[in-house]
Amino acid sequence: MGRVRPTYIKRVAIELVRNYPDRFTEDFDHNKLVVGELTDVESLTMRNRITGYVTRYRKQEQN
Repeated sequence: MGRVRPTYIKRVAIELVRNYPDRFTEDFDHNKLVVGELTDVESLTMRNRITGYVTRYRKQEQN
């Protein structure tokens, strides 16, 4: 079983994907750089959690 993500991580990730759909791919490392550019998140852990959900969300959209 996976971990439950807080709502604010999901909200930020989905908002980023909806506002910038062409900037995100299924590659975590690429998405990490894009999230770093588009947000002002100071914490690396928080950035990585948002990026992880963005990557999962994009993979779900492809299926």
